[in-house]
Amino acid sequence: MAKLSLFARRRRRVRTALKARAGGRPRLSVHRSGRHIYAQIIDDAAGRTVASASTLTKGAKSIGANVDAAAQVGKEIAEAAKQAGVTSVVFDRGGFLFHGRVKALADAAREGGLEF
Repeated sequence: MAKLSLFARRRRRVRTALKARAGGRPRLSVHRSGRHIYAQIIDDAAGRTVASASTLTKGAKSIGANVDAAAQVGKEIAEAAKQAGVTSVVFDRGGFLFHGRVKALADAAREGGLEF
């Protein structure tokens, strides 16, 4: 078995803990790159993505990769979740620490009406 990077180990640890306490709720998964931030609501039981938003979408493209852009993506994912009929999720930060852009996205999603 190949040795996993610290990031991959952290991501695996977070996801394992999440799935144990998810209780059938969909997962709000966040991915952060140097230039963009992405969020998806994934129904693991059905194996499909229910809603998604990112800084690559039309309205957010001019914002850039900062905390304000992440907050905008959080609002967009909350709106997309409402349209899909999702109100409660579990937050999957992946291997990323819960601060900065990831925290801004989570806070904006909560303000938008998602419960986690």
